[in-house]
Amino acid sequence: MSVSVIINGESRTLPAALTVEGLLKELGIEGRKVAVERNLEIVPKSAFSATHVAEGDRLEIVHFIGGG
Repeated sequence: MSVSVIINGESRTLPAALTVEGLLKELGIEGRKVAVERNLEIVPKSAFSATHVAEGDRLEIVHFIGGG
């Protein structure tokens, strides 16, 4: 079973039962340097492992890049 979501404006089909933490792993993204918005609400890093991605969710993932 899978779910259809929108990530940064692109439609994606993902395995069902993914958490935000699992989604980041699936996408190969380091969870320490990102912010995730799910359906217009920021997901706190402390909730990444408990927040499930559901059918129709709209996600925005922003990477933080250091530098000077």
